[in-house]
Amino acid sequence: MSLPRYHEYKPSGVEWLGDVPGHWEVLPCRAFVDEQTAKNDDGKNEDYLSLMANVGIIPYAEKGDVGNKKPEDLTKCKLVSKGDFVINSMNYGIGSYGLSALNGICSPVYIVLRPRLEKIESRYAFRIFENRTFQTFAQSFGNGILEHRSAINWDILKSIGMGIPPKEEQIVILNFLDRETAKIDALIAEQRRLVELLAEKRQAVISHAVTKGLNHNAPMKDSGIEWVGEVPKHWEVRRLKSLLKEPLMYGANEAADGDDPGNPRFVRITDINDNGGLREETFRSLPLDIAQPYLLIEGDVLLARSGATVGKSFFYQDSWGSCCFAGYLIRARLNQNVLSPDFFYACCQSTFYWQYVSGTQIQSTIQNVSAEKYANLWLPCPPTEEQQTIAAFLDNKTAKFDALTAEANRAIELLKERRNALISAAVTGKIDVREARLLEVA
Repeated sequence: MSLPRYHEYKPSGVEWLGDVPGHWEVLPCRAFVDEQTAKNDDGKNEDYLSLMANVGIIPYAEKGDVGNKKPEDLTKCKLVSKGDFVINSMNYGIGSYGLSALNGICSPVYIVLRPRLEKIESRYAFRIFENRTFQTFAQSFGNGILEHRSAINWDILKSIGMGIPPKEEQIVILNFLDRETAKIDALIAEQRRLVELLAEKRQAVISHAVTKGLNHNAPMKDSGIEWVGEVPKHWEVRRLKSLLKEPLMYGANEAADGDDPGNPRFVRITDINDNGGLREETFRSLPLDIAQPYLLIEGDVLLARSGATVGKSFFYQDSWGSCCFAGYLIRARLNQNVLSPDFFYACCQSTFYWQYVSGTQIQSTIQNVSAEKYANLWLPCPPTEEQQTIAAFLDNKTAKFDALTAEANRAIELLKERRNALISAAVTGKIDVREARLLEVA
C-alpha cells in the first residue's frame, strides 16, 4: 500500500522524531500519560497480573510455570487499573509491555502509565509505546549489560517528545492500524502454523526412520517398549547405558568467567545456536587443568538435563575447536561399534525420545532428567551399517525441512519489520492515512 505524506510539516525539535505534520502538537510523554505509583499497601488486592513479552497483561494464573513467580508479599505491588499501560522496565525492547484490560496489581519494578484521556486515546498511547523507533531511543538512555535489557524508568520516558494529532485523527489512525496490522498478523499466523507443521512432519519422518527403518517390507516385531512400538525383526532394542564407551558424565560446575581464547571453550546450552553452531559473542573458557576431564571429542552428544531446555541434544563438532562442557549438560560418549552418534542424535529428535523425557522428569520447580534416567532410555538398535544409511537418509530429508522452515521464518521477520514500520510511520506522521480511511469507506 502506497500512502501519501501530509501536505505540511514542521520541525519537532525532537532528535528521534524529526519533522511532524504541521497541525500536530509536540509534547513530552508526561503531558499525555501520568505515572501511577500507588501501592497495594493493605495487601487486600490479590489479583496479581503478569506481563508477558508479545502477549501483554494477563492474570498470573494464566501464565503457567514460566518466568518470574508471584511474590509472597503483595503490599509492595503496584496497583493497575483497566486502561493503564504497563512496561517491564528491563524488557521493554523485547516486547514486554501491554495495555491492561483488567484491574489488579503488578510487580513493583514495572512502570504503570495512565493516559490523559483529554489529550490521547488509551490505545493511541499504546501504539506510541509500541513503536520500535521510540523503544530504541528510550532504551538508549537505559542502564544494563545487554542492549535489549537496558533498564529504563519514568525519569527517562517522561521528557521524550512525541507528535500528538487531534483526537479525531488519532481514531482514524487507530482504525487504519487495526485493520492493516490485523492483515499482517494473519499472514504471520499462517507462516507460524507452517513452521509448526514442518516441525511435526520433520519429527514424524525421523521417528519413522529410527523405529521402522527404510525397508517398508521388512518383517516387524514388538519391541516390548510402549513408546517405541514395533521395530524390524533383525533390530535389537537396548538401553543407552549398554551402548556407551564410557558412563554418562555431568559437566564442570565452574564459574564461566574466563575469556582466554587459548583455553578450551566452556560450552553451555545458551552458547549453542539453532543451527548447532556456537555463538561467538558468548565465548567463555576454562583453564586447561580444570577443563581436562570434561574435554569433548568427535562423536560426543550433549544432553540437557534441567530447566526449559531439558531433553534437548547437541552434537559436538570439531569445528567448535577445543571445548569442555557445563554442569547442566550430560555427555554421552558412545561405543561406535554398536551405536552411531548420527543415529543416536536422530533418535534424540524422535517422538519416542520426547515421550520418554517427558515421562521421566522429576516433578519439581525445575524440570530435571538425571544421567541415571538417560542411561535407562531404551533405543532401537539396527546394525551399524544400517544406522549409517538411515542417518544419511535423514540428513537429506531434514535439510529440506530446515530450508523450508528457514524460509518461513524469514517471511515472519519481514512481516514483523513491515508491521513495525507501518506503526512507526503512522504514529510519527510520516504517512497520511486519512485518505486510506476514505477509500475503505467508499
